[in-house]
Amino acid sequence: MSHAFNIATREWGLVSDNPVKRVSKERVSNAIERWLSFDEEERLLKSSPKWLQDIIIFAINTGLRQSEILDLKWSQVDIDRRTITISEQKNRCVDTMPLNGTAMSVLMDVCQSGVDSDKYVFPNKMSNRKGNRDLMKAFYTALKKSGVVNFRFHDLRHTFATRLIQNGVDLYTVQKLGRWKTVTMVQRYAHHHSESLRSAIEVMDSINKGSITNLSQSQKNKGYKPYLKLVTL
Repeated sequence: MSHAFNIATREWGLVSDNPVKRVSKERVSNAIERWLSFDEEERLLKSSPKWLQDIIIFAINTGLRQSEILDLKWSQVDIDRRTITISEQKNRCVDTMPLNGTAMSVLMDVCQSGVDSDKYVFPNKMSNRKGNRDLMKAFYTALKKSGVVNFRFHDLRHTFATRLIQNGVDLYTVQKLGRWKTVTMVQRYAHHHSESLRSAIEVMDSINKGSITNLSQSQKNKGYKPYLKLVTL
């Protein structure tokens, strides 16, 4: 309603004021808390036809949006450099992104029939752009068959970011790989698992070990009995 009044005020000149601005808005929590576990991924892939498996695996390993995957043409792919170029995207930038081995395996598999720069990487049966509706129909059928619930195609992008974060990739790098405008936007997608934090907190053990060793040696030299013991958990 506020947006409608703004248009009516600024662009159409129908009203002189936006009365909705004087009404307090409820704070909306739109944080995303869903990503695909490895068990769910396995079940989903087993429930999907081969062409959908390729798209799902490619989405998880690139973080591309649905439209970017369906719009992707071979002219955007550099097999030798292992990169793809994304031009028409949400942030209005042109980016050349690296591909990992898994994504490259998908591309090498789907290009066995030959590569035409004008053709789509993931086409329909007529070699044209696969329709969004066709993709989503197959995707939700696979979800139902696999028993994976409360999951959207866009959550594959969340899975991409989450897995990178959980394996120690810093937020800035994830931001660049996912082409988000700010690090804050990445935080909506990346969720730490408690075990992913363990390697960081265990750094304290090596720090404490050094300080305790130095203190014990100092006390020994002074004739004191060491009273600190390093406990190995």
